[in-house]
Amino acid sequence: MSAEPQKSKQESASERLPFEPGASKKKVAKPSEARASSENQSQPEKAERSASAKPGGMGVPEVVSQRMARRMAFFSGVPTFLGMATFVGSYLLVIQLHYKIPNTAVLLVSLGFFGLGVLGLSYGLFSASWDEARVGSLLGIDEFGTNTGRLIQAWKEARAQQSKSPSSKDR
Repeated sequence: MSAEPQKSKQESASERLPFEPGASKKKVAKPSEARASSENQSQPEKAERSASAKPGGMGVPEVVSQRMARRMAFFSGVPTFLGMATFVGSYLLVIQLHYKIPNTAVLLVSLGFFGLGVLGLSYGLFSASWDEARVGSLLGIDEFGTNTGRLIQAWKEARAQQSKSPSSKDR
């Protein structure tokens, strides 16, 4: 019987990512308390702590952030390149082939590509696998659904947490 509760704890822990905030948050020290505690530490201790830990104790692992950056560069870079190529292509069509293209058509096509580039930034971020050990698929459609679900769940939890806090009623 004791094996079942441990298994459910392990399953719930595997669903959470290492850099994803947990439900229980540490008490945030007041600025005056933080200053007093940092003044009491020696210089080597301060340097060691600041080099080994990020603020808040959390951060996106390097492997995951590089994966996100590559995907964002691809999904944003290709449409942005096509947006700039629209100007070059339309210039060549008008000057070399003497083909009349309306200015608004060139503008709308290039704006469409630049808009896709902006959307590509978000898609590149959410289509990357946020799990360090898993690379994910080529287009990242499954990862996009999973990561979007995580984001929506985090928003719901933050909204519920905010509605419970007494300071939100003072505003």
